[in-house]
Amino acid sequence: MSLKRKFQRNKEYHQEYVHFLNDVIKSGYAEQVPQQQLNGTEEEEALQMVQDLTAACAKGGFQLSKWMSNSRAVLASIPEENRSKATKELNLDKDNLPVERALGLHWCAETDMFMFKFALENRPCTRRGILSVVNSIYDPLGFLSPFTLPPKLMLQELCKRKIGWDDTIPQTFLQKWTQWLTNLHKLSLLKVERCIKPKNFGKVSNAQLHHFSDASECGYGAVSYLRLKGISDEVNIAFMVGKSRVAPMKQTTIPRLELTAAVLAVRLDKMITKELQLELDQSVFWTDSTTVLNYISSETKRFHTFVANRVAVIREATEVAQWRYIGSKQNPADEASRGLSADDFLKCERWLKGPEFLLTEERTWPKQEVNKPAVSLDDPEVKQDLTVNACVVDDASNTMNKLLTYFSDWEKLKTSVAWFLKFKDLLQQLRKKGKTCNKGHQHKAKINVQPLTRDDLHNAELEIARLCQQQRFHREISLLEKGASSVPTNSDIYRLDPTLQDGLLRVGGRLRKASMPETVKHPIILSKDQYISKLILQHIHKQVGHAGRNHMISTLRKTYWITNANSACRKIIADCVTCRRLKGRVGEQKMSDLPAERLLPDLPPFTNTGVDYFGPIDIKRGRSMVKRYGVIFTCMTSRAVHLEAAHSLTTDSCINAIRRFMCRRGQISNLRSDNGTNFVGAERELREALRALDHNKIQSALAKRGIAWTFNPPAGSHYGGTWERIIRLIRKVLYSIVKQQTMDDESFCTILCEIEAILNSRPKTELSDDPNDLETLTPNHILLLKAKPLLPPGLFDDSDIYIKRRWRQVQYLSDLFWKRWVREYLPLLQERQKWTKPRRNFSVDDVVVIMDPSAPRSSWLIGKVTKTFPDRRGVVRSVQLKTKTGFLERPVTKLCMLLET
Repeated sequence: MSLKRKFQRNKEYHQEYVHFLNDVIKSGYAEQVPQQQLNGTEEEEALQMVQDLTAACAKGGFQLSKWMSNSRAVLASIPEENRSKATKELNLDKDNLPVERALGLHWCAETDMFMFKFALENRPCTRRGILSVVNSIYDPLGFLSPFTLPPKLMLQELCKRKIGWDDTIPQTFLQKWTQWLTNLHKLSLLKVERCIKPKNFGKVSNAQLHHFSDASECGYGAVSYLRLKGISDEVNIAFMVGKSRVAPMKQTTIPRLELTAAVLAVRLDKMITKELQLELDQSVFWTDSTTVLNYISSETKRFHTFVANRVAVIREATEVAQWRYIGSKQNPADEASRGLSADDFLKCERWLKGPEFLLTEERTWPKQEVNKPAVSLDDPEVKQDLTVNACVVDDASNTMNKLLTYFSDWEKLKTSVAWFLKFKDLLQQLRKKGKTCNKGHQHKAKINVQPLTRDDLHNAELEIARLCQQQRFHREISLLEKGASSVPTNSDIYRLDPTLQDGLLRVGGRLRKASMPETVKHPIILSKDQYISKLILQHIHKQVGHAGRNHMISTLRKTYWITNANSACRKIIADCVTCRRLKGRVGEQKMSDLPAERLLPDLPPFTNTGVDYFGPIDIKRGRSMVKRYGVIFTCMTSRAVHLEAAHSLTTDSCINAIRRFMCRRGQISNLRSDNGTNFVGAERELREALRALDHNKIQSALAKRGIAWTFNPPAGSHYGGTWERIIRLIRKVLYSIVKQQTMDDESFCTILCEIEAILNSRPKTELSDDPNDLETLTPNHILLLKAKPLLPPGLFDDSDIYIKRRWRQVQYLSDLFWKRWVREYLPLLQERQKWTKPRRNFSVDDVVVIMDPSAPRSSWLIGKVTKTFPDRRGVVRSVQLKTKTGFLERPVTKLCMLLET
C-alpha cells in the first residue's frame, strides 16, 4: 500500500473517531451538573460515559489518561495512574478539587466555573507590542469581547495615522493602553458558570436560541443565549457565544453596519445549532435597527449589491417572523459594539446573564409598533427605476473642437486643416466636372492632387482663427456685422477698438496711418483662455529659441493679439521642460529643526561628534613631498574643535585617528559624518580617495566601542553645516599661519594644535561693551575650565584635600558653563537664517534634473522619484531617484523640478 493511501485511510479513521468523541461529549455537555457528588441515575450515566469513552479510544489504539472531573465519584472510579497530575495524590473526601486548564481556559472543578488568569509578557508600547498582548488573550467563546474591543479600536486608529509597527505610540494612546493593561488583572475576579443547565433544574421542556446584534460607529457585534424552560415553568438563560469586531476603516453607514451585525448573528445561529445537537425551537433574532427589519421584510424593493448580498444570506437561513425589534437600552449586544472598561464590565450582568425579559413569558417581550414604516424610495440603498432615453446629437462645433484639441503642435494643426480644406475643394471640383453620358454611365474626372503651398497653410491659419473667434467673441462679431461702431464697454477687447475684416476680428487701434504692414497694424484678436492661443505661444517660444516674455510678445504681435498675453507667456515659460532644465531653480524646503544632539546640555564635550576630512596638504619628508590630511572632530553641542593629522586615506588610518581622538577626549556616543562615499565634496582628489575606505570595517570597529555612526544623505553638504563652516575657518587660519612656507610632519601637527586652540577660543555669544560684564562664552570654558568665575563664599572648606577641592571646582565651572550656554547661546539658534517658507513636497513619479556642479547643466542626469523620505512633520527633505545608471538618493536641494505629478 502506498504512503499516500495509508495517510488517507488514517485521516478518514481519525475524522470518524473525532466525530464520535464530539457526539459523546456534546450529548453529555448539557446534562452535566456542577455538584460535588452525583447520585442515582446521574452518577450511573457519568460512570457509563467514562466506560464508553475509554472503550471508543481503545478501539483506535489510544489510552485515555489525565482524567479530570468535577464529580468525586467519577474520579474515584478511575485508576489513580490515569488521573490528572493535580488529582493523583488528592484526598477526594477532604481536599478541594483543583483548578485545571480546559480548552485554554482555567476551570475550577470545585465550583465548576471558568476563571481568567493572565500571565502576559512585557511588550514594547508599539503597534506590534499591543497586537501581541491582545492576541495572547485566549477567549474562544467571547466572554471578554466587550473588554477586548477598546485595544482593537486603538490599533485601528494607529493604523489610520500610519504609525509604524515598531514606532512609539503617541502619548494619548500610551495613557489609554497603560490604563487598559492595569485593569486587565481585575478580570481575575470574573467567574462564569460552565454548565448551561443549572443544578436541580429538572427536565427541559423547551430550548430556544436568542441572538442579539448591534452596531455603532466604531464597531459591531452579536451575542447568543440559550433559553431553557423546565417542566415546572422555571427558566434559565445561559451565555453561549459573543463576537465583537471593529468597524471597517472605509467609511460605512450605520444601517450597513447593523445589517453586517445581523449577518453575524445568523452565522452564530448556524454554528451553535450544528454543534449543540439539542432539540431546539425556532431561533429568535433581535435587533434595534428598524431599517434592518425593513430590509429583511421587503419583498418588492431592489437593493444595491452590499445590502442585497447580506439580505440574501439572512433570508436563506431565517424567516421574517424570526426577527424582532428591541430597544437599544435593552440590547445586550450594545456592549459588544461599543466596548466596556474593566470596572464597567465586572458590574454589567446583562452581558453574561442575558436580558431580564427572557426570564418572563413571551407575551411580555418587547414588541415593535404595529405601523412600522416601509422602505422609502429615497433610501440610498434602494435601486431607482430609471427610464433612459439615448439620443445622438451631431454638433459640428463640438467636432471642430475635438479636431483643434487633438494636436499639440501648431504646425501640425495647420497642416491637417489645410489638407481638410484641400479635400473639400477637390470634392467640389469633382461635383462640377462629373458628367453623365446618355447611357447613364458616369465618367470619372481626373484631378491631380498638388502638395500644400504657402497659401494653403495661410488660408488654414485664417480659418482656424475665424472659428475660434466665432466661439469666443460671438457677441462682438454680431454687433459689428450689424454696423455697430464699437463693441460693448464690458467686453475684454473694448480698448482695442476692434474692426471686422473678411470675417476676422482685428485690432483697430491708433496706428492706421503708420507705415507698417497691415498684419502688424491690425493683428488678429484671440483670447488667452483658448487652446489655440497656447499652441501659438508654444510655437513662438520654440521659434525664438526659448527666449523671454518680451521677445515672445514682440514676435506674437506681428500676426496675433492675444488678450493678457503677458501672463500667458509666463505660463508657457513656466511649463516648458527645456527652460526648466536649462534655467530652473533647485528645490528648496523650509529649514528643519535642529537635531537633538545640538540641544542637549549637561553632557561631556564630544559626546555627540561630527567628523570630516580636509586637505590634502603638501608636507616635506626628506627630499620628497608627501600628502597629509586633516581630520576635524567637532562637538555638536559646545561647538568645540579637535584636530588630528591623517598620514593617508586608508581605513586603518581613519580608525587610528578616531582612536587617538577618543584617548584624548574620552568616550563618545554618536558619530555623524557626510555620506561615506564623499566626506568632502570640494576637492576631487580627496573625494575619489575617500571612496576606497572600507566603511563596514570602520563601523564594526566603532560598534565594538559602543559608538553609533550616522551618515547624512549623499550630496547633502548642508546637513553637515556644523563642521563645514569650521573647515572654512581652519583653512583661513592655516593659510594665514603657513603662507608660502614648507612644513614637515612635526610642524604640521604643531600647527594643527595651534589652530585648534585658536578655534576653541572663538566667542559663541555676543560681546558686551560693559567692562563689568561676564566675558563671552567660548568652547574653552568647557574644555579647559580656565575661566575665573566668582565662587560663592563658604563653598569649600580648608580641610578639603586638593583633589577633592579641584573636583568640586570643576563641577561648579561645568554647571556654570551649561547654565550660561542655555541662557546666552541656545536662544541664538532660534531664528531661521534662510529657507523660512514651506514649499511643495517632492512626490513619487515627479521627473527631476539631478544637480551636478562638476558637469555642464545640459548634461545633468534626469531622474524619476520612486520614494520619498519625509520627516516627523511630513516635510520631504530627501528622495530616492531612478536614473539610467541606477538608483540614487539625493536631498531636494540638489534637484530641479521638470514635470510634476
